[in-house]
Amino acid sequence: MEIKWLEDFVALAEHSSFSRAAEVRNVTQPAFSRRIKQLETWLGAALISRATMPAELTPAGRSFLPVAQETIRTFSAARETLRPIAEAGLVRFAALHTLTLGFFPRWLAALETSAPDLRTSFIPDRGGLEANLAALVESDTDFLLTYAHSQVPFHLEQTRFAFMTIGHDRLVPVAAPELRIGGVLHRGAGLLDRAVNGRLTVPYLSYGFSSFFGVALGRLFATRPPFRRRTVHENTISAGLMMLALAGNGLVWLPESLVQADLESGRLVRATLDDGWTMDLEIRLYRHRESQSRPVETLWQATADVLARGAMSGTRGA
Repeated sequence: MEIKWLEDFVALAEHSSFSRAAEVRNVTQPAFSRRIKQLETWLGAALISRATMPAELTPAGRSFLPVAQETIRTFSAARETLRPIAEAGLVRFAALHTLTLGFFPRWLAALETSAPDLRTSFIPDRGGLEANLAALVESDTDFLLTYAHSQVPFHLEQTRFAFMTIGHDRLVPVAAPELRIGGVLHRGAGLLDRAVNGRLTVPYLSYGFSSFFGVALGRLFATRPPFRRRTVHENTISAGLMMLALAGNGLVWLPESLVQADLESGRLVRATLDDGWTMDLEIRLYRHRESQSRPVETLWQATADVLARGAMSGTRGA
């Protein structure tokens, strides 16, 4: 059982609408409905009558509501009591792991001219797209550094959150120059094309379904010709999947900036020359509009200055 399930249930009880409650909780309605169902499954009781409009609590739901509310209050108080106090002046970031490896250090260096005394920290990785967004919504972080794509909507209220696009990257399908599939040696170049043509079932290195790249690729695959694949490993972290790809374990989509050196050296090859399988990505920096912290304002203005100078123009992140 997860606390967010209880928070979802309380929001639904308050608004009597799955769509409105999902909007308030900053998740898609299918994801919201799934979490309510998971809570009902865990409890072994139906909490919501789905036969009525607006949604109504069942007798079990009415009995459970004060329990859920008290549990949320108890755990919230415990979290505030136990949470380490951040060192004063540190700007907190939630960030996709891939962006912390390459893009963040270069970007921070570009900010030094406008903000030489910036001090930063990363909050512990929560994993998953929704968890990263929740860290910003719940003010557990000052900024969210993330990839973005038009096919992966972020459910953040524009009146409460602002963002800048601070870089660009591409998600590209790659593989080792040679890899064994079913005991037979195959070329990595054109691997995806042969899978699309049905001549080969490829081992696939997956991000799963909850990470940003997992959601993005799900949208891409829905618009492209189907290809035969068998998931052999799942990991939400690009760097981990890259190491498996280098060892010849399968086909994977990776940020171009992460694998540029390996592509140039021939340690990895593009699995197709069809650009329709490539996704153009933005790198965005999100923040709360209402934050009045001086370090937050300093970093935000320094970022605007860097963009105005074009100091990071043409770079690809992570």
